[in-house]
Amino acid sequence: MYFTDRGIEELLKRRGDDEFTCEWLAERLQEFTDTHPEFETAVERFATWLARLDDPED
Repeated sequence: MYFTDRGIEELLKRRGDDEFTCEWLAERLQEFTDTHPEFETAVERFATWLARLDDPED
């Protein structure tokens, strides 16, 4: 496991059985970037990647 995977592992351990909406996720991502603006670019890229997962042109 990579060091950067620790947060992902913790997320799965703590929230692995949770169900949530895209609206809830978008609100959490927005809240995170409001609190940590230095990560805005990375969060925006991640959100765009998630939004386009099923787009065959990307």
